[in-house]
Amino acid sequence: TEIEGLTGKLVFDSQGNRKNFSIEVVQTTVNSEMAKIAEWSAYGGLKLVPPNYRRVHQNNTDYENKTYIVTSILEEPFLMLRESEDGIVYEGNDRFEGYCKDLADLITNNLKIRYHLKLVNDSKYGGRDQNAAQSWNGMVGELVRQEADMAIAPLTITSARERVIDFTKPFMNLGISIMIKKPMKKNPSIFSFMNPLSKEIWMCIILSYFGVSVVMFLVTRFSPTECRFEETTRGTSVTNDFTLYNSLWFSLGAIMQQGVDVCPRLHKTLFQRNTETILGNKKFRKLYSAFACNRSYAGRIVGSVWWFFTLIIISSYTANLAAFLTVERMVTPINSVDDLAKQTEVEYGVLRDSSTQEFFKKSKIAVYTRMWEFMNSRPHVFVDSYKEGIRRVRDSKGKYAFLMESTQNDYNNERKPCDTMKVGRNLDAKGFGVATPLRSALRVPLNLAVLAFTENGDLTKLENKWWYDRSECKTSETQEKSQSSLTLYNVAGCFYILIAGLVLAMFVAFIEFVWRAKQEAKRNKV
Repeated sequence: TEIEGLTGKLVFDSQGNRKNFSIEVVQTTVNSEMAKIAEWSAYGGLKLVPPNYRRVHQNNTDYENKTYIVTSILEEPFLMLRESEDGIVYEGNDRFEGYCKDLADLITNNLKIRYHLKLVNDSKYGGRDQNAAQSWNGMVGELVRQEADMAIAPLTITSARERVIDFTKPFMNLGISIMIKKPMKKNPSIFSFMNPLSKEIWMCIILSYFGVSVVMFLVTRFSPTECRFEETTRGTSVTNDFTLYNSLWFSLGAIMQQGVDVCPRLHKTLFQRNTETILGNKKFRKLYSAFACNRSYAGRIVGSVWWFFTLIIISSYTANLAAFLTVERMVTPINSVDDLAKQTEVEYGVLRDSSTQEFFKKSKIAVYTRMWEFMNSRPHVFVDSYKEGIRRVRDSKGKYAFLMESTQNDYNNERKPCDTMKVGRNLDAKGFGVATPLRSALRVPLNLAVLAFTENGDLTKLENKWWYDRSECKTSETQEKSQSSLTLYNVAGCFYILIAGLVLAMFVAFIEFVWRAKQEAKRNKV
């Protein structure tokens, strides 16, 4: 039997039992809605299905087609006064430009509302102030007193502010960072070719050079195979090629990767004795040189270990030489928050009545507590605006560091005169959010709008537009390209040594000439 019912066909078998039907299992959500969580049928049994929950908005359209007051604060690059072009005077919202202005345009277009952008009356972000109405000043105070409908500004989300106003999800993540004045670049000195090895290593190499030369002189002096017997008019004389002078020359040749005409030898062969009488012939002298090298066992050992030593030293020196000649190095006095806290020579401060000040004031971490005690004992380190703090960093000659949000730090480091830099990691993790009064009808739509902008990349485009596309400083890639080639200043020391060596050689040659002339004069009795 089939009957058409309200939910479809009703089918019964011959015994009156219903068949070919299914049952949906639903669950009541927090929004008092029914969400399907399972389905049962006579053939398939019970099957679980993923529930489809959704948010139910109350008064979803009450905020549309209205004009809202948006409070903000002048801070580059978030909000700036727009410069007039060709005599055009801008009015209303067009007077401003910046990240927050573009974000406000995105939000209002998404929510289909209008807005009037105004600057906060006291030029403050928002902190506790017993003298202010509702005990809060700045943009937070205006929202608490409902003098504005929302705040689109670099306003940090904190627990204290969250108690009196509502925030959306963060539209930008950041942290407290350290700004210092960029140290002057240290150009390589004229003797920068000596920098790959430390002074201690150079001293050890010099001592090793003289030590090896002395050992070479001693082992060849005591080795009988190094003795050479020569027949002279006065009789047979014993000579040794490895004098102290020749030993020094042999060791120096190994360091310079050059060959020398003296080597340890083992013994004289009959061939060598015969060739001694005909050494005036160049062919025989060359042949003799090949047979005369590396004949002493002790000398071979000393020469082998010295050659191995020089191989390692010169390879290490060559590997590091290019970096020291081409890279301009900067020595920063402060590299982390620990370095800043351990010293007192470089002062540091924060923005007065800001979330950064509250962070240090309430922190239980020993390093940050010590830093707060240092700042609190010196009230002059606090500043009333970011511009004042950045100006103090640039004018302090490296004696003042400013603790500020990383977003502002990154932006100002890309602005002329490009003399500031960020050091160390961020001290904390927080975010900027759009603020509204408590229980505002705009809070949920604003939250969804910010999440949508994050997912589709609109916020990333805005950040690139106002931070990095407007950079006034050279990027690291450009600096590396400009430093890829050596200048004369980098290798001037080599030329100085060459010139000094040539002058010394000319002076020694002149002394030798004069001395030999005097000896010849004495011999000839002139």
